[in-house]
Amino acid sequence: MELSVLNINGQETGRKVTLNDSIFGIEPNDHAIYLDVKQYLANQRQGTHKSKERSEISGSTKKLGRQKGGGGARRGDINSPVLVGGARVFGPKPRDYGFKLNKKLKQLARKSAFAYKCQQNEIVVVDAINFEAPKTKTFINMLNCLKIADKKVLVILPEANKFVYLSARNLQKANVITVSELSTYAIMDCNAVIMSEATLDGIDKHFNA
Repeated sequence: MELSVLNINGQETGRKVTLNDSIFGIEPNDHAIYLDVKQYLANQRQGTHKSKERSEISGSTKKLGRQKGGGGARRGDINSPVLVGGARVFGPKPRDYGFKLNKKLKQLARKSAFAYKCQQNEIVVVDAINFEAPKTKTFINMLNCLKIADKKVLVILPEANKFVYLSARNLQKANVITVSELSTYAIMDCNAVIMSEATLDGIDKHFNA
């Protein structure tokens, strides 16, 4: 698939780029996308939840009533889960929600995400993304010129650029990452992907490494 190369003012440069079919032209695998997004979201969880069990609550261990004949449930001491203020049965414990995925499956998921964006014509290629100073106004002007100001935007840079990152930091619908930070979640969680020609070269190297 060929795309016209624009500048950050939305004007055509007269050049075109051909997207790599082995990345942007594959048949998307929905299950691979699901697994990679699930892993990403699982890794965001702190897993520090904790409730006290019976042995961790301070209180007398004296048996409050006889075992049978009281007309109610067996309850033992004051820490019994049966009583108000007692322990919680099988409560949450600190745990790690992360799980392993094979490298090839994660690559397939990211390629599938790019393939979807390509099919939906949500990829914009510019010649370069360079700002002289960190200005949110400059970033918004770029989005207006590219006619995607009303969309949730993902900007993929070939390498870290502090000015671009700071310019987009205060915008709720904008996200700036580098090629090394690519994730299926970030690609799917937007309505437009902006990348430069250098970014496309970086993506090719990223998947062929």
